[in-house]
Amino acid sequence: MLKAERHQYIMTKLVEDQKVVTTDLALALDLSEDTIRRDLNELDSKKLLEKVYGGAVQVSEKSANIFDVYISQEEQKKQIVRKALSLLRDDQVIIMSGGSTNLVFAKLIPADLKATIYTYSLPIAMQLSQHPNIDLIFIGGKMQKNAMVTIGMDVIQVVSKIKADICFIGASSINIKQGLTEIGYEISIVKKAMIEASDKVVSMFSSDKLDTKMPHGVCELTKLNTIVTDLDPNDAQLEEYRKSGVFIL
Repeated sequence: MLKAERHQYIMTKLVEDQKVVTTDLALALDLSEDTIRRDLNELDSKKLLEKVYGGAVQVSEKSANIFDVYISQEEQKKQIVRKALSLLRDDQVIIMSGGSTNLVFAKLIPADLKATIYTYSLPIAMQLSQHPNIDLIFIGGKMQKNAMVTIGMDVIQVVSKIKADICFIGASSINIKQGLTEIGYEISIVKKAMIEASDKVVSMFSSDKLDTKMPHGVCELTKLNTIVTDLDPNDAQLEEYRKSGVFIL
């Protein structure tokens, strides 16, 4: 497993469980505890987690406003989502998954756009609630508290009845063979339902997600119409993705 994949796994587990244990990570990833400790030290140095004896916890500093979500590498994500804004049209029915890139996207949607947007992400719903011309529909269900998204059959039932023009779906990992994959099973199921409910599927993600994988499949590359990254569309890292037939912005 590549270091970027390990780091993504660790950070996802940290969001889900609020802490990670070195021995558990070593067992789950089939790696030595020394390797895990080095990973935790590196993530701690980047202030992405707080290393403690036997593992790590989430960084202790919290925003006073629970809806003032910290977004890492926000400028890079703005670069990504500005490309995707060209895909928006008036009167579209849109589904948006959770994730920080989609949250940045929600912030930058033009004020004059008129559309209907469904989302199961509470931060994105709160952001879109301030938009003057968006008809916002928040999909309720069991709340995954750390990620502030709803999951479960209630969400899937609502999504399965939507007839969306386009969905904007975040990516934890993507590679040529497996396509989109997720660390969490429940989120992967919700994303599958989003894809099935939409005429077009757009995935936005930073280039460090390329050629990585997680345990639970979401969809093959053939299910994606467009991928949007921080790279130039002609970058060599995207060559195999271009060959798969997916359009790259």
